[in-house]
Amino acid sequence: MKSKILLMITFFVACVIVVSIHIIRAQQPQQTPSGDMHGMDMEGMNRRGDRVMGFDHDKTTHHFRLLTNGGEIEAEANDANDTASRDQIRMHLSHIAKMFAAGNFNAPMLIHDQTPPGVPTMQRLKAHITYKFEETELGGRVRITTKDAEGLSAIYQFLRFQIKEHKTSDSLEISDH
Repeated sequence: MKSKILLMITFFVACVIVVSIHIIRAQQPQQTPSGDMHGMDMEGMNRRGDRVMGFDHDKTTHHFRLLTNGGEIEAEANDANDTASRDQIRMHLSHIAKMFAAGNFNAPMLIHDQTPPGVPTMQRLKAHITYKFEETELGGRVRITTKDAEGLSAIYQFLRFQIKEHKTSDSLEISDH
């Protein structure tokens, strides 16, 4: 009798574990081996991005650059006369620089519906990474710098993810400028 009860309990626990794994996997964003979005279309990401960033992706251009000491996130209005987009970009990026410096990466998590690679390390090493907002003629940029090797690797992971997800065609290689 005891062995039947033990067998039933073991079977029940195994079923709970299998069901839990399936539920957790169903909630995770799926990626193909190439790293492309699967089940998450570009339109959905752009819609979330417009809402989170406060400006229209169709009226602006993003760039993500990998630099020897970190990298940069840049957004600019496509039309020099579009001062509304320019000002919204500046407001958003100045806010992003402050949020990232505090270890808050909610904006990219909301836009991409997942935690971008590198973020956990960037959060942990926030005291070793600087985020500086700079205005550009048509918008702005956030320069991200560090002297920490692990932080630098995390920044590159984060920026490469952004380049691929936003399909910016920016170089995945590290540049001097």
